[in-house]
Amino acid sequence: MSLRKRGSVWWIDFATPSGERVRRSTQTGKRAEAQELHDQLKGEVWRRERLGARPKRIWQDAAVRWLREQAHKASIDGDRAILRWLDKFLADRNLESINRALIDAITEAKQAEGCANATVNRMLSLVRSILRKCTRDWEWLDRAPTVRLLKEPTRRIRFLTPHQAHVLLRELPAHLRDMAAFSLQTGLRAANVTGLTWEQVDLSRKLAWIHPDQAKARKAIAVPLNGTAMQILRERRGQHTTWVFTYEGQRIHQVSTRAWYLAMKRAGIEDFRWHDLRHTWASWHVQNGTPLFALQELGGWETAKMVRRYAHLNAEHVAPYAVNTEVHGAGPSSGFSRHSGSVSSEAPVAEFHGTNTAQPPDFHGTARLKLVEN
Repeated sequence: MSLRKRGSVWWIDFATPSGERVRRSTQTGKRAEAQELHDQLKGEVWRRERLGARPKRIWQDAAVRWLREQAHKASIDGDRAILRWLDKFLADRNLESINRALIDAITEAKQAEGCANATVNRMLSLVRSILRKCTRDWEWLDRAPTVRLLKEPTRRIRFLTPHQAHVLLRELPAHLRDMAAFSLQTGLRAANVTGLTWEQVDLSRKLAWIHPDQAKARKAIAVPLNGTAMQILRERRGQHTTWVFTYEGQRIHQVSTRAWYLAMKRAGIEDFRWHDLRHTWASWHVQNGTPLFALQELGGWETAKMVRRYAHLNAEHVAPYAVNTEVHGAGPSSGFSRHSGSVSSEAPVAEFHGTNTAQPPDFHGTARLKLVEN
């Protein structure tokens, strides 16, 4: 039988002439409406197989194919969560019926939940990517509606000073303290720290590594270990045969816990996420003279654009050029008038040297912060 009732809803279930099984909810408890949808769907299948007509696809078809083809993505779990949220708006809707008005309504619904523009944009970007696949690659649509992203405020890089980091580490429980200190020394993302195994660590070479399937950019990352990172690993050696960081003999999966937020409160630190430990690590590197190209490789960033966010934290390489605008003799006592912009007749003639004779300052860096108490 092509129509079957499950609970209060009718379901379509039939086989096409080619043997393909079609099974779909009608989302109605009325037999007449379910029969009408059944006949319409069966007619579309016949036209597709007998006349070569392009089948009408629903959003759910596109979502399933997207998840299958993008299974390699590091963020696939995030995509899956977004698609589950979208189900109530798009699940059984024909792709051809998805228009700008509907997307705007979905955007407003997401904003009504109190989500920031960045969160809404992640959802919109996924919708746009799937619809583009439908038109450009899968040929399920002739054209897709335009999906415009919301404006996002430019967010400052949030990082801690060495003193703030020391206070935070002091307030954290031991298992979180070790992971946070290790993150500050290596810049690893939370998932790479919680998932680190002893097979990925070579203490003799002072090196750890992240496999391509564990990295966000899907490229292997070599992680050189400094003295503090080595000390943390040595102290954890022997606590577990597989995982580096554990709690009561079990692997740690979540780091942004109640203990984390309470420790921040006691340390007097606000507006700080676990991921900002990575920003802190990168900021310290730049402030201590690490070149951006080296930082990009250390952090495993795919593009230089991500690293340039930290460029403003060190101006040592451009500081020598600041003297190029100096006018000798035009200091505060030179007779230069701030109000008129003129120079008095008694003032000495200013000399302007068009070449920069300043030498780049020697940069000796600062002493390494010892984040693990003896």
